[in-house]
Amino acid sequence: MEISLVRQRLRDTIERAKRQAAARRARADEASREYDAFLEHIAIPLVRQLANALKADGYAFTVFTPLGSVKLMSDRRAEDFIEIVLAATADGARVAVHTSRVHGRNIVEAERPIGNPGAIAENDLLEFLLKELEPFVER
Repeated sequence: MEISLVRQRLRDTIERAKRQAAARRARADEASREYDAFLEHIAIPLVRQLANALKADGYAFTVFTPLGSVKLMSDRRAEDFIEIVLAATADGARVAVHTSRVHGRNIVEAERPIGNPGAIAENDLLEFLLKELEPFVER
């Protein structure tokens, strides 16, 4: 095989990889901006409302808002929490819910994707969170 052909195909591959990386970074930046808006306008206010309602019903939960996420944590056990995060996937970034709870002597953890940050409605998030809260409130 001619060296010029090998070099040309290598250059094409390098350029294609650079374009794909730039496109991936642009998608990640857009998802990050959408996620920040989602946190500020939907997730954090809704999780605070849930925490207040839980406290009114005798379930002590506190809301934490570390950078880039919101966490609803039990006041009884630090291992019992539901956290909304931005999870990177092969095809972009998605909002995910990371749940941790103590079950006997074990800690059960799960992470479930919800969807794209710009496409999640407040009611959809509420339904998802209520389903995740069931093990914490079943007593």
